[in-house]
Amino acid sequence: MKTIMRYILAAVFGIAGVAHFTRTEGFTNIVPHYLPFKDFIVKASGVAELIISFFLLIRRPGNFFKKIINSFLVLVLPANIYMAQRSLPLGSIDVPKPLLWARVPLQFVLIKIVNKL
Repeated sequence: MKTIMRYILAAVFGIAGVAHFTRTEGFTNIVPHYLPFKDFIVKASGVAELIISFFLLIRRPGNFFKKIINSFLVLVLPANIYMAQRSLPLGSIDVPKPLLWARVPLQFVLIKIVNKL
């Protein structure tokens, strides 16, 4: 089961990472207004997701790598909160506000899953 979850997470991070480069504008819009260098943040987080995906595909993460993944998940939390507060669309999709807020605790569910790998 841990292997299946690892591959699912690898796919999720990989798809999200690619989306940072193919749907840059949607991701730029959810970077909180108080942060500078939005384009860089979007691309850097996309690269981080691709790296996480790659390493999850090749091996089970050790404690250090789990901490890196979890730190990343915490770092993107402000974007999810900002998106929910402002009811921003997910790319071109208008998502109901309750679903946008549901993404916030999802980060903590992902952290729990990562810790169990």
